[in-house]
Formats: sequence, C-alpha cells, structure tokens
Amino acid sequence: MKVLVTGTSGQLGHDIMLELKKRGIDCLGTDRKGGENPDFKTAVLDITDKEAVDKLLHEYQPDAVIHCAAWTNVDAAESPENIAAVRAVNVDGTENLAKACKDIDAKMIYISTDYVFDGQGTKPWQPDDKNYAPLNVYGQSKLDGEKAVANNLDKYFIVRIAWVFGKNGKNFVKTMLGVGKTHPEVRVVDDQVGTPTYTPDLSRLLVDMILTDKYGYYHATNEGGYISWADFTKEIFKQAGIDSKVIPVTTAEYGASVAARPFNSRLDKSKLVENGFEPLPAWQDALSRYLKVLDEEA
Repeated sequence: MKVLVTGTSGQLGHDIMLELKKRGIDCLGTDRKGGENPDFKTAVLDITDKEAVDKLLHEYQPDAVIHCAAWTNVDAAESPENIAAVRAVNVDGTENLAKACKDIDAKMIYISTDYVFDGQGTKPWQPDDKNYAPLNVYGQSKLDGEKAVANNLDKYFIVRIAWVFGKNGKNFVKTMLGVGKTHPEVRVVDDQVGTPTYTPDLSRLLVDMILTDKYGYYHATNEGGYISWADFTKEIFKQAGIDSKVIPVTTAEYGASVAARPFNSRLDKSKLVENGFEPLPAWQDALSRYLKVLDEEA
C-alpha cells in the first residue's frame, strides 16, 4: 500500500508519517513550504494548485491520501483580507485532492473539526448529524471541505477531531506549561467543553482506518470523559507539578478571541467501536505520555 499525507509539517501529519513508517507502509509526506525531513520522505505540494496536485498524485499513485493540510488559525481566518486564502486552502485545496483521488481511484481521509457544528447545548454531536451551523469562517470552510470530499468521492472517511496536541508544533498544553511556570495564577475558560486528542494516538487510528473500506463520517478524540479547558489545565499542572492556580472564567469574561468558539465540543465516538476500530486511550494517560516526551526533549 502507498499513502500520501498532506500537511506533514503540522502536529498530526508529522505523527501519521511516523506511524506509517513504523508499520512499513510506503508513504510520502507533502507540505507547501517543502524542506527535507530526516524522519520521512517529503515533497513540495501547494494543494491550491490543481495542476500540481494532479501531477503528484498521478506520478506517485497512492492507494490512499490522508489530508491534514489546512488553514487552522481560527482568529486570523476572520480577517476580511484572509477569507479568500482560508477558503482556497480548506475548500478548493480539499476539492483538488478529492478529484485527483477519484481520478486514480484512491481512498481519502479528510481531517475535520467540531467547529462544523454550532456548539450549543450539552448533547454530544453524532458523526452523522447534519445540524451544521458553523460559528466562524474557519468552521464554515471546514464544513465546505467536508462537502467537497463527500460530493466527489465514494471512498472517503471524514474524521472530526478537537483540542489537538502533539510534539510537533504549538498547542494548548505547551502554552499552559509556559504560562503556569511564569504566573502564580492563570485564567482559563470553563464553559467550553470537549475532549483532547493526542496526535500519536489519533495517527494509530487513522492508519487502522485507511486499511479498511469502512467509509463514512467519524468522530475521534481520546477517551476519558468530557472536560472544560480549565479542567484540562488543572490536570496539566497536576501532572507537571506546577503550583500555579487555575481561575475558571466564562468565555465572555475571558474575552480575548476574535472568532466565536463552540461551547459544546462533545463528540460522540461510539461509531468507532461499532465499526470495529480500537478507541483512543484516556486523555489523562495521553497527557502523561506527552509530558514524558517533552521532558525527554528538554
């Protein structure tokens, strides 16, 4: 099997490539900026360039594409001057890949987000819910990316994730570790609820998934229960041995975000087990493993 992965300079794409290599699967990583990676084979690819996408996929002939590349700066996406660029990557780029996959009869995994929903209420979102109502430009672009995949392909997996953290890049855990070590107390939102997702755990699932034909919509975060960002921070500080006090605040009290955030990011993941996939471990365990990785790198 041959697998092409987009966005391999990011947290998830990087770890998917490591998982594929670990299993001995022929894989090629791509990124807009390019550059050599000592861990895996890479190629330069701007997914907004349809000709470039067609050329690379027809040359490499992957059996599957795992599409992680995306505009993910949620606040910057709200700026009028950025909206066209956001849609070029998250919608047009995704459609370019989907059409190329159709041409060569390749499977595709599209990484999406809880932001496609309106984030209201307390009921966990089901993978096959169609009650879409994105709150911001980013969410709408990812929803339109989902549609670009579903409208062009039959052999696709649309996998929604949330609250991602991993070794390669910036994330909430790294931010809180930095702030907690330099501030006696930290204000953290407690009315946005969801579950973290650790990229090595998710990568294992996605590779398991791409080896099957159990296509459709899925939700994938770590197990361990739904929590707020404040709850997450408390556990980060507890496991890291940081004494900084967590002050829970509402989203309105925090008031720093440009884009509206979902209050309800609870994703129901039972469809994974129903279709024979092994769920991700508890987020508390994932956090413990992640902190050990960071300690080893320090």
